[in-house]
This record gives sequence, C-alpha cells and structure tokens, in this order.
Amino acid sequence: MTDRRPLVRGAGLLVVAFVATLVILAGLFAVVSGRQPGSSGSPSAIAVAPSAAPVSPSLGVSPSRVPSATVSPQSSQAPDPVLVGAGDIADCGPSGDEETAKLLDTIEGTVFTAGDNAYPEGTAAQFKCYDETWGRFKARTRPAVGNHDYGTKGAAGYLAYFGKAAVNENGEPWYSFDLGTWHVVVLNSECSETGVGGCKTDSPQGKWLAADLAASTARCTLAIWHEPRFSSGFHGNDRTVGPFWKLLYEAGADLVVNGHDHDYERFAPQTPDGVEDRERGIREFVVGTGGTNLRKFEEIVPNSELRAAVNFGVLKLTLHPSGYDWQFIPTSGDFSDSGSAPCH
Repeated sequence: MTDRRPLVRGAGLLVVAFVATLVILAGLFAVVSGRQPGSSGSPSAIAVAPSAAPVSPSLGVSPSRVPSATVSPQSSQAPDPVLVGAGDIADCGPSGDEETAKLLDTIEGTVFTAGDNAYPEGTAAQFKCYDETWGRFKARTRPAVGNHDYGTKGAAGYLAYFGKAAVNENGEPWYSFDLGTWHVVVLNSECSETGVGGCKTDSPQGKWLAADLAASTARCTLAIWHEPRFSSGFHGNDRTVGPFWKLLYEAGADLVVNGHDHDYERFAPQTPDGVEDRERGIREFVVGTGGTNLRKFEEIVPNSELRAAVNFGVLKLTLHPSGYDWQFIPTSGDFSDSGSAPCH
C-alpha cells in the first residue's frame, strides 16, 4: 500500500503558504488604502498635509518643514474714542499743570483745552510754560481760547502756538471736527473779541455755528468753550453765551464743556434758560482744574448736581456711538466723579 503521508504533509504546507500569502496581501492592501487591519473601514488617524508652496532657500526654511499658516481671530472693532482735558492750565509759578500733564501721560485719546491755556496774559513767553507740560501732547490737542489768552492782543500768543489746529478753514478762531461718530464744536466765548455781533445768533460765529450744526449728520454732539453759561463758581452764570446754548439745544446737542471757574462742576441736562430737561437738555461740565489756583464756590445755582474745588484733574469722556461715559480724574485726593448717559 502506497504511503500518502508525504503528499498530505506537502499539501498542508501548500495550504499554510497560501494562507500566509493571503494575510500578507491583506496587510499590504490595508496600508495602501489607509485602513488598519481589523478596522471597520474608518479612515486612518494620520492626515496627509497638502504640499507646501516652494520656499526660497534665502529664508533658511526647508520647504518640507514649512509650518502651516495659522491666523488667530482678531477683533476688527476699534475702541471708542476718548476726549480728555481741562481748562485754566499753565501758570509759570504753580506746578498744577505739571501734575495734570502726568495724568495725560497715562491716557490715550484726543486732548482738549477749555481756554486760559497760559497765564496771566497768554504771551509767547508764557506759552513756553504751557509747552513744558501740556505741550508734549500738542500733536493730539484741540484747543479752545480763553479770556487770559486774549491778554495778548488778538490772542496772538495762543494762535501762534497752536496754529491751524486753533482755527477753521477761514482762519477764524472757532472750528469743528468729528471724533468717532461724534461731532465736536469748539467755540470762542470771548464775545467782545469776535467782531460785530459778538456771540449772538446773527453774528459771524453764530451763523457759522448754525450752518455747521445743520450740516452734521452725527447723532451725538458736544461743544467746548471757555466761559460757562451756568456756574456756581467765582464768575457765576454768563448770559452772553446763551445764543450758543440756544443753537445747540435746537440741534439736539448732548454736552457742553467749559472752564473759566477754577473748579469742577457737573450739571443735570437743562434748557438754555436753566430748566431741567432730562429728555432733550444739554449736560454741562465746568472743568477749570487744569493747573492754576483753585477757587471756592459762590452761590449754588439750580441743577448743579456735583461740585468740588479740592484738587486739580482732567475730565475723560469716552464717546460711544449712542452715548458717553464721563470720569473726573484727580491728581490726588479722594474726590472723583463718573457716570454714563445716552445721547438724545
């Protein structure tokens, strides 16, 4: 009888070899197709990066190792603008303007002055004292003129120092500009110095103001000048600037900022006649705290909400598209003031 065991053994070896070949082929198929042996068909966790663009050898970067470009999301929204400043500033003797200038060093934004920039007569020599302190912000300053600046005929020292920043396109010492979404008007309250008609509505400045307000499309408006219509300070109320208030009120303006009295005072929104008006009234700030000597208050007038004459300081206004924040920042001491309000 023929022994068949070698044939069976050989056949078994062929079967083993065949199975092994199938296993190897399956593994190769898995690698080529991006699947792992035994997987259910899900893609491999290893991603293939797209080919990188050629890189110049001068950059010292190997093309095979160029990192993928990752762009971090950044806000395209610019911060709302800031307007900060005060009036009654530089006196060559006292150091109050040095102290308020140090505050401005820490606050970005547009700097305003509310008149009486250089004491006592606004001469070119006295403006050198201004230049030593607030002068370092000259490039971002929008000034207003005051009565002491007119101690030099025609406010020549003031106009020479600030130049085109202090006048409009016609060379007149009043002007306007837009800051963010706000319209800002800077006026000359030295009515006897402004020519025929003074500050009346039919004066050159009054007609200019009416036309400027009519041309503005801004929702929010503020005005800056030196002598306040309402004040509980040493000088008190000034009726000669009443026409400014009338035109601004009719145009729906929101804020007026003044100096002249050497103190800080905040008023409730009111009409040109001093009647409280929370819906359409103009809020007034007196900020004569830029550096010259402070004075005590006299008669407290209606609608005065807060007053202090205890430290120098600046008023910071953050101008939002539909409202504003205010903050009085002192050079020292505990007194401060802050709040928020919508535009009309």
